[in-house]
Amino acid sequence: MAGSLNDLLYFIRVRLDKKFKILGVLMEGSLVTWMEIPFDDFMKLELRIGKVEEATLIPGSKNLLKLIVDFGSEKRQSVAGLLRYYKPEELVGKKFVFILNLQRRKLMGIESQCMVLAAEDNEGNVILICPEKDIAAGSRIR
Repeated sequence: MAGSLNDLLYFIRVRLDKKFKILGVLMEGSLVTWMEIPFDDFMKLELRIGKVEEATLIPGSKNLLKLIVDFGSEKRQSVAGLLRYYKPEELVGKKFVFILNLQRRKLMGIESQCMVLAAEDNEGNVILICPEKDIAAGSRIR
């Protein structure tokens, strides 16, 4: 099931080069220090709301889905390891937060042109980050 930005309970992790890099963790009541980046680096990220138009299984993969996402002025495809957490039909028609300006890469021969953001708690539950209220596809996250 999709969660809102307020549902981030323990930590956010961002998938980069098939490995997860932990940005911050709340463990046993104490906060492990987050890696700080300059504000200018954060502003380089192109974060936008995208509406999933299609979600399909990738043949030969046990975890990857191909998403076709509408950003208002353009459509892109994303390859995401979500099959353990979501059925393809659960994603279609819903809006989530995406990063648009990560370097593109191929997974299972399919180019991923953006990345959907997700949160995971310390029990391995994963939710996709979605807007609290309805907002137009392509809206910029600031």
